[in-house]
Amino acid sequence: MTMIRSVLFCTLLIFCTMPAFADETVSLKLGYQTLTPSGTLAGAKNGVGTRIDIERDMNLDDNEDLTAELAFQLGRSRLSLGYLPMEYVGTGTLTVTGTYNGRTITASDTVRTKVKLDLYELGYTFNLINLDDGPIRFQLGPELAVKVVDAEVDFTDVTAGFTEHDSATVPIPTLGARTRVGLSDFLAVTARVGYMEYDGNSFMDAEAQLEFSPVPLVGIYGGYRTFNLDVDETDLTVDVDFSGPFAGVFVRF
Repeated sequence: MTMIRSVLFCTLLIFCTMPAFADETVSLKLGYQTLTPSGTLAGAKNGVGTRIDIERDMNLDDNEDLTAELAFQLGRSRLSLGYLPMEYVGTGTLTVTGTYNGRTITASDTVRTKVKLDLYELGYTFNLINLDDGPIRFQLGPELAVKVVDAEVDFTDVTAGFTEHDSATVPIPTLGARTRVGLSDFLAVTARVGYMEYDGNSFMDAEAQLEFSPVPLVGIYGGYRTFNLDVDETDLTVDVDFSGPFAGVFVRF
């Protein structure tokens, strides 16, 4: 993931140092996201692995972490870079018998699990509707994005006495739509949705948020996000839903 982080960092520097245009808007959002997980994961060997429920069997906690987005808009076009880190840990009791990476797991075994997901996102929106001259401003257009998921899973069967580590880095493109409704100079509502199946993996993402800017160029925002991540790799299978609220501050320049 070093190369991915370097590309994202360089892109951030490019947009932060670009010359200003009359219609240009650069915004930076820093927020705090709470996400509750549900679903299953499996460590597979030769395509065989038992799906384990991450709520019932692993007892994973909710994730609370910082999130960031840099967006650049020129005319009808909007380019954004986003980053969302997630880490879930838990100790639970298995209710299934089967295998994890070829090792035998048994119902009633005590297990400890750590799931780490870093989500990187590059998105582009072209506003087919761009009404920004009236008292209520309205933008709507298709959004194409690439989500890069960097996943790591540490699974320990305390009862059986073994630990397994799995990792996967998966790029998934999504196609959807984004809209923004400016109700006044200081209040706006934004929403987006995207989905795609690619190379046996899929990603569905949707969110809505309210922006409040009582001071020019500075404001706060809050909203709700839900997404489904379905990763089917050689040694790791993940089918997980995440949902929860978020809030933060933003600046425009």
